[in-house]
Amino acid sequence: MSYCLNPHCPKPENPDEVKFCRTCGSKLLLKERYRAIKPIGQGGFGKTFLAVDEDKPSKPRCVIKQFYPQSQGANSLAKAVELFNQEAVQLDELGKHPQIPELLAYFTQENRQYLVQEFIDGENLAQELAHKGAFSETQIWQLLNDLLSVLQFCHARHVIHRDIKPENIIRESNAQRKLVLVDFGAAKSTTGNALNKTGTSIGSPEYVAPEQMRGRAIFASDIYSLGATCINLLTVRSPFDSYDTNNDTWVWQQYLKTPVSNQLSRILNKMLESIPIRRYQTVDEVLKDLNQQSQVAATPAIAAKSIPQSPPKSPPTFVSPSPSQIDLELEQMKTQFLGSNKPQPNKIQPPIPTSGLSSTNEVDQELEELKAKYLGNNNP
Repeated sequence: MSYCLNPHCPKPENPDEVKFCRTCGSKLLLKERYRAIKPIGQGGFGKTFLAVDEDKPSKPRCVIKQFYPQSQGANSLAKAVELFNQEAVQLDELGKHPQIPELLAYFTQENRQYLVQEFIDGENLAQELAHKGAFSETQIWQLLNDLLSVLQFCHARHVIHRDIKPENIIRESNAQRKLVLVDFGAAKSTTGNALNKTGTSIGSPEYVAPEQMRGRAIFASDIYSLGATCINLLTVRSPFDSYDTNNDTWVWQQYLKTPVSNQLSRILNKMLESIPIRRYQTVDEVLKDLNQQSQVAATPAIAAKSIPQSPPKSPPTFVSPSPSQIDLELEQMKTQFLGSNKPQPNKIQPPIPTSGLSSTNEVDQELEELKAKYLGNNNP
């Protein structure tokens, strides 16, 4: 099917082979190559369509974003135009990362703006949560490892995403199962004096940091939103419902079906600090704590695997030898030095030393001194 992109078309569905809409006559191919198949989303600034790139032999799928703001006020329209253009710029700069969709085209056709980007085949984490239930601690550790590196990449290029939430994280359906961060329409550049300016509040309220609600997003705001995403996936509850406003504290641990480790709780709570200065300031700080905890958790497992375990042994007990035992041992030593008159059958006799202690009296004297060390000397 081909889908007409004229927002006013009363019957937008068309057969694949036609090039112009049978109802309104609008052109069905964008830039003579991108053909919309069906709508897959709609927001305040426009519509999103699943599409096909007819210019390539494999006809890969892609996504068309059509700029069509619902609000017609001058200020709202200007902001919508800014954000749409901004998304194109951000994707152009960031889309080479394997976990960010690539920008394929950006253009105007029939007085409407379009953005074409790579299609990510998979479920977003909100859908995954609805189908499979609460995430485990292991899944959250993996999510943090996967997405913090993406945020690190964005922040290094002075971009704050500003709308991190389960709906904007897609797990690919292929064998790699990568997590991909999408929807950079709210992303903001921090170059120049942007960090010091108060702007429009953007993002989904449940996941937005307090300072971002006041229009002053910082890098740590993305860290807060990722923390809020994690507790939603752990509790299957809105982050709003996991916060005790009366006592100004997070209580998400109360709603876990399976408790999580103190290490993970500590990291998430620091990501969720409402006062920015108490929160992790950079992704590097979170990764440092995350890696330390991973090493601590892995060490016992490695030790258990590499070192064979044996039953515990009782500590050795030292028993003082008796005088008769010492006499016997000293006599054996004397025999080794001087030889024995009684031959030992089937045994090789130790050689008699040719230097050093040469007489019986000298050996007796040395052995008596050893005996005195064991038993003490009664002579004054």
